[in-house]
Amino acid sequence: MQTEIKRIDRYDDKRFLKKILQQHGAFIIDGNVPCSVEITGADTALIHCNNPRYYVLLINEFRFYAEHIVKFYDESGALIKEFPSVEIFDVVLNDIQPSQFFVDEDKINAVKNFVNGPDDIIIPLQRLDGKCVSLDGHTRLALAVQRGYNSVKAFISQSDVNIEAFVSEAQKRGILSPLHLKVVSHSEYDILWNKFCDDFFAGEA
Repeated sequence: MQTEIKRIDRYDDKRFLKKILQQHGAFIIDGNVPCSVEITGADTALIHCNNPRYYVLLINEFRFYAEHIVKFYDESGALIKEFPSVEIFDVVLNDIQPSQFFVDEDKINAVKNFVNGPDDIIIPLQRLDGKCVSLDGHTRLALAVQRGYNSVKAFISQSDVNIEAFVSEAQKRGILSPLHLKVVSHSEYDILWNKFCDDFFAGEA
């Protein structure tokens, strides 16, 4: 039977440390096994999981969202797995084309706790038609706008074919840079963004 893994997006799950929830490093495996990834440096992380057979699955799932983390250690300090380094570079906020339209206000308040400056914001980009498209990290980009940062850190990644459709929709809505992202309440976000995504993948958007 295939192992199931689910990332926890809430910030009030008592099974995990608050800082891990804020880093989106909390996961449940096979329905009841809590495991987590704690970012400890610019490219390092610590694995908290009682079953080593889940390590690789957990690391691969986490790196889907954070490819710039390339060194993973267990709680004893032993290196579990290391990936090739990812080139990190500066990118001006105004040069980023979002692929999302709305940002959850609750999520912004959560990431405030571990973002101390622009160097703490590292987002995945894809170059598309001469533009730098943000694939993830829109909450952190909205926070960067609120704090008046001019630039953030980024690395080049890849997304699926749907990214072009999301970018096209963002542009139709006037979302041409992180400055145009619309911050809404958690309940509004659930309706406006999550419903859009559900309808899109159901072929109704």
